Amino acid sequence: MAAAGAAATDLEVVRGKRSALFFAAVAILLGLPLWWKTTETYRAPLPYSEISGLNALQLRLMVPVTVVFTRDSVPLDDQEKLPFTVVHEREIPLKYKMKIKCRFQKAYRRALDHEEEALSLGSVYEAEAMLAEPEKQAEGSLTVYIISEHSSLLPQDMMSYIGPERTAVVRGIMHREAFNIIGRRIIQVAQAMSLTEDVLAAALADHLPEDKWSSDKRRPLKSSLGYEITFSLLNPDPKSHDVHWDIEGAVQRYVQPFLSALRAAGNFSVDSQILYYAMLGVNPRFDPASSSYYLAMHSLPHVINPVESRLGSSAASLYPVLNFLLYVPELAHSPLYIQDKDGAPVATNAFHSPRWGGIMIYNVDPQIYNASDLPVRVEVDMVQVMQVFLAQLRLLFGIAQPQVPPKCLLSGPKSEGLMTWELDRLLWARSVENLATATTTLTSLAQLLGKISNIVIKDDVASEVYRAVAAVQKAAEELALGHLSAAFAASQEAVTSSERAFFDPSLLHLLYFPDDQKFAIYIPLFLPMAVPILLSLVKIFLETHKSWKKPEKID
Repeated sequence: MAAAGAAATDLEVVRGKRSALFFAAVAILLGLPLWWKTTETYRAPLPYSEISGLNALQLRLMVPVTVVFTRDSVPLDDQEKLPFTVVHEREIPLKYKMKIKCRFQKAYRRALDHEEEALSLGSVYEAEAMLAEPEKQAEGSLTVYIISEHSSLLPQDMMSYIGPERTAVVRGIMHREAFNIIGRRIIQVAQAMSLTEDVLAAALADHLPEDKWSSDKRRPLKSSLGYEITFSLLNPDPKSHDVHWDIEGAVQRYVQPFLSALRAAGNFSVDSQILYYAMLGVNPRFDPASSSYYLAMHSLPHVINPVESRLGSSAASLYPVLNFLLYVPELAHSPLYIQDKDGAPVATNAFHSPRWGGIMIYNVDPQIYNASDLPVRVEVDMVQVMQVFLAQLRLLFGIAQPQVPPKCLLSGPKSEGLMTWELDRLLWARSVENLATATTTLTSLAQLLGKISNIVIKDDVASEVYRAVAAVQKAAEELALGHLSAAFAASQEAVTSSERAFFDPSLLHLLYFPDDQKFAIYIPLFLPMAVPILLSLVKIFLETHKSWKKPEKID
């Protein structure tokens, strides 16, 4: 009976050991991996190596140039060498991690019959009208016509001409080094119509160190998918002035054609408003000599902030807002003029602020006050106003007057107020700016995710990163091939995708969830279960170790 009880007790002990070992095995082999897998931070894989390679990306900006030679433009021996292709490449000296090289691919050929006929006319404008091809030239490409050294197509004191389209005219020369001399003239004209250090420095102003390149290059607007333009009429003294302006007609006649020509660079929306009792916030000073009031140049920055609070246009806008203000001074401060740094009145009586907009002061004719009672009716000369605002709009978009070579005749702008090659030059600059912005954004995102391991990386964020990297590479390839339109579209996609990934709200979900909070949550859960299992394992180990050391009986 005692033996049976001892056997049952041993059986229970063995069964308890097996149960403890089973629970321990389940907890360690199944529970811990399952807990680890279900509580880990999900991080989709990212192309870190490709992102790091973007910093060493070399941009080759290829400008296709077709050079057309007329019969008497170069010596006969040189004409027999046509056609052939010459490539001129140089590096843009900018202090930027991304190396930029400009490549002019010049395709030399002889003039066709209709080109010879057009270039033999007496006026370069007539020749341009006759040379207008039914199909437009590709964006970013140029055509340079080489005429005779003694041709009357250009004034005798001019060596070259830059037209409103993607065409130019250069005088030839009868010299044994004709191709070399003409080639240098072509490069000078092509650079003025496409890419210069100043254009690229202005595009990369936010990415360059503060030095001579970027100190005065921060006027152009940053690249964006869209822009909002607001025209505001400020009438601080409606009791004295009844101001009327035909802003709708002026926008249709002057602004809309300009924006239509710029539609490749982004979408535009235009609105207008009239603000009464809106003051500048700066007290003008009286000039006894001219019996007028003036605003000194150093006080102009203080004008914007008080007025901006009344505009209310940028509060709910997703895109950059450009403000153009027409200010009619009150009767007590009329007439009002803006002085430059030398104390002389500014001819346009206007000024502009980088990336914000412009303000023009419109003085009322003093003779009106003598002819009628207050308030006097004021009809705004919209032609004068729009000339100033369009000039400011060009500066804000970085469309400055080109630096033409010596003895070069520059054509006036088209009716839209924008030359075709100026738009190409803007797209070149915006493409480079977009690539620099996308590369910086992707690099910053990769560094952030590498340093902080508990940031969730969802699949949609990873897909945006992959899409941005692919778009940057595609834009660089299209730039190297001279496909400006495709390169600009790819660069816009790169910026959009990179910023969408960088500002994704899911990246912040576990950013502020440190490890000590994890321990505070999981220890109360696992400790009551882990203590009995660990004590059982220790007891089993000690009993097993003791049984191994127990000496065997020898009969």
